[in-house]
Amino acid sequence: MKALDRNAPPLDGLLGRVERSVNRLPNPFVLFAGIFGLVAVVSTVIAAFDVTVQVPGEKSPTPVLGALTPEGLSHLLATAIDSFMAFPALGPVLVIAMGIGVAQGTGALECLMRIAFLRVSRRWVPYLVAFVACQGHVLADSAYILLPSLAAIVFKAVGRNPVAGLLGAFVCVGSGYDGGILLGTLDVTTTGITKSAADLLPGIDGYHVHIAMNWFFTATAGLLLPLVGGFLIDRVLEPRLAPWNPEYDPAHSGAEDGAATEALATPAQRRALLISGGVTLAVAAAMVTAWLLPGSPLRGADGVLAPSPFVDSLALVLSGLFFVFGVVYARCGGVGKEARAVYPHLIGAVRDMSGFVVLVFAIAQTINLLTWSNLGKLFAIGLADGAKSVGLGGFGILLAVVLVTSLLNLLITSGSALWSILGTVMVPAGMLLGLSPAAMHAAFRIGDSVTGAITPMQVFLYFALVSAQKYQPELRLGTVISRLVPFALSFATVWTVILTGFYFLDLPLGPGAPIHLP
Repeated sequence: MKALDRNAPPLDGLLGRVERSVNRLPNPFVLFAGIFGLVAVVSTVIAAFDVTVQVPGEKSPTPVLGALTPEGLSHLLATAIDSFMAFPALGPVLVIAMGIGVAQGTGALECLMRIAFLRVSRRWVPYLVAFVACQGHVLADSAYILLPSLAAIVFKAVGRNPVAGLLGAFVCVGSGYDGGILLGTLDVTTTGITKSAADLLPGIDGYHVHIAMNWFFTATAGLLLPLVGGFLIDRVLEPRLAPWNPEYDPAHSGAEDGAATEALATPAQRRALLISGGVTLAVAAAMVTAWLLPGSPLRGADGVLAPSPFVDSLALVLSGLFFVFGVVYARCGGVGKEARAVYPHLIGAVRDMSGFVVLVFAIAQTINLLTWSNLGKLFAIGLADGAKSVGLGGFGILLAVVLVTSLLNLLITSGSALWSILGTVMVPAGMLLGLSPAAMHAAFRIGDSVTGAITPMQVFLYFALVSAQKYQPELRLGTVISRLVPFALSFATVWTVILTGFYFLDLPLGPGAPIHLP
């Protein structure tokens, strides 16, 4: 196992300094506590000068509010628990972790990966993982949880470092999030924001805003980015990770004869896998059919497929399928009697996420303060107005959108929230310069993707860290970020080259969606 035996060389130059600097920082909980304190002080100072921000689409200016005021302290005390409990990532992470915990704890997932990748050359596994991860936005935020966990199992099944698979899948999901050959709920959400922003200029016509207006562009990215991602996982990430010690393996197959660690499955395991796979596919088909039926309660308002209760509950659906897969596998003889109990696997999965849960409390308070104080809006609109005031035109303003979005994405990780602020400024500005809303939307996609996996504000980064530490306990945040930075830079370059090609060849970004207005 060449990838597992070689010593990981230390990083030199800029990435080495990044790794050492971040590793000198306190643990993530203390770090976010410090960020919270900084935001509290800055917001209070700015509020003391009665600073306001004019949010496009709102009639009156929005004031910046101070955290260290009677009103601010009262708000923080009253909302601390609610902001923690309502944090968007907390529920999906725990729910999916429980489902995967059962499927992995019973050995069902590992058995599936061994058989599925038995005839796949270990050389091509990084490219396969990168391809699937670069289509991850179809699963929404669940992709950050599900795909890295599966990639680790896939890498281990072919004798490669599971940490490389886990981190590689995570960064490909994040840095390629707005691309892909398939359309998803992200396209629905951001398209609606783009249309609202374009409607601010009713005197301009000749364009059509629709869900597939960037499909040619995103599909191209969804085919090219995996090639870069697979190469980086194979040649850059894995060689620079410390060798993996199989002693730190979180999987517990429970196989009676230890066959779960072998290359092939026993006849009993194959039979159990066949039955459990069939049952899981049948359940999945039934749920999708119920969603597609006209008049189904699983559809959204006016019968639309997305957004809908089914799509909104995707994390629960996926967790349920993994749960069924693991339980049926265990009951059909895939493991011994002592390993069939489901409850211990559920407890173990939640216990493994305890550090993540504690961290979420600090993150939730920081984001709550940024939102309530309107400090995030002030920074976002200030940068957007600055790019507009420079007088950039044509391709220059598209690059400005990419740059501003990628910088603000380090602070505001919600794509819909960021575009709701930037879009109302950037889309009309681009239209006045002859660029279609589809072009501005495409530029936003790049910035919203490339830095999404390396910002400390990305809560799923800590999920990836905690998951990787199961295999490599000494792994630290600075090491992870420094290993992921080359992906962000490379993906940013490829994304921009694709946009450049579409712009200067004047290719449509999607069906009926040219770059320039007539």
